[in-house]
Amino acid sequence: MDEHTKQLLSLGREHYAKREYDQAEYLLRQVSEQASGFADVHNMLGVIAHSRGHFTEAEREFEHAVKLNPRYTEAQLNLMVTYNDLGKYDHARCVYAGIRTRDEARGDEPDEFMLGKIANLHADVSQAYVDAGMMEEAISELERAVRLCPKFADLRTRLGVLYRDTGKAQRAREEFEAALSANPKYHHARVMLAVLLLTTNEEERAITELTQLLEEDPDNKSAQMYLRIARAERERA
Repeated sequence: MDEHTKQLLSLGREHYAKREYDQAEYLLRQVSEQASGFADVHNMLGVIAHSRGHFTEAEREFEHAVKLNPRYTEAQLNLMVTYNDLGKYDHARCVYAGIRTRDEARGDEPDEFMLGKIANLHADVSQAYVDAGMMEEAISELERAVRLCPKFADLRTRLGVLYRDTGKAQRAREEFEAALSANPKYHHARVMLAVLLLTTNEEERAITELTQLLEEDPDNKSAQMYLRIARAERERA
């Protein structure tokens, strides 16, 4: 997640916590357009829609949240309530049965939603270390975050950037590729991979990555800029 999107998400969560739903929705919609992989964003949007009586919209948001995180208990319960509001009682019973079955099978295994919250706390501490110029400590915190939530593409990308900036190019590449494996639509990871490829004189692959990104997101300014650089470097070579 880039810094602008991170700020939007932080402000959106603050307004949501204060039940300032109009402001929260405006910010969270922007986050969902720029980074689609945040289950809690769709859950919050679902709660906002439900509070207005827009049950079909709430259903869509809660279903999206559960699709992104099938063990997101809060979103599942919200979806169950919404199904009941829509008269979809069989759907609601299926959701509840799934929660009960999962919890009985899980035993003492940590909840994935809570793991995600802890991982994001590690990421916040990592940023504090970066701001203090303590890069190895920052890396250590992000490594902890990724171990907790290995499918969080934004955390892997941030770790890759730290690896890159501390001269660990191969480890950076592994993290960017793992981020794309977890979420192929996470464009920031592809841009960061392309930047790394440019620094290792792999212009052709950088061009391939950036061209693919622009097919999906033609207005991505960063990709457009780096693609021009990559093509210019190829011509010089």
